[in-house]
Amino acid sequence: QVQLVESGGGLVQAGDSLRLSCAASGGTFSRLAMGWFRQAPGKEREFVAAISWSGGSTIHADSVKGRFTISRDNAKSTVYLQMNSLKPEDTAVYYCAAVSRIGIFTHPRLYDYWGQGTQVTVSS
Repeated sequence: QVQLVESGGGLVQAGDSLRLSCAASGGTFSRLAMGWFRQAPGKEREFVAAISWSGGSTIHADSVKGRFTISRDNAKSTVYLQMNSLKPEDTAVYYCAAVSRIGIFTHPRLYDYWGQGTQVTVSS
């Protein structure tokens, strides 16, 4: 069983940066495809970014492209989400997700493991 723990959220002003981390345990991290999702109050969970096993392939949602970057450190069993130029509409709970499959995935139903989430609040 894979456990995921997110950290790094907080309250920031528009234009600021944050880096989220997601530490994994209980599995072979280098065999996990990873993703970040977010959910704002009253809205469905939406895809933010995903990364393949090796980190060689990444994909980002259009809403965050050019501002957010997903990366991973397999030696540390951790995936990151660097968030720059934050906007108030980025306010949400951010979730880390994992699945033991080859590939890169954008749909939340394709992931088997989820963290508890970390709150990101961007004030204007």
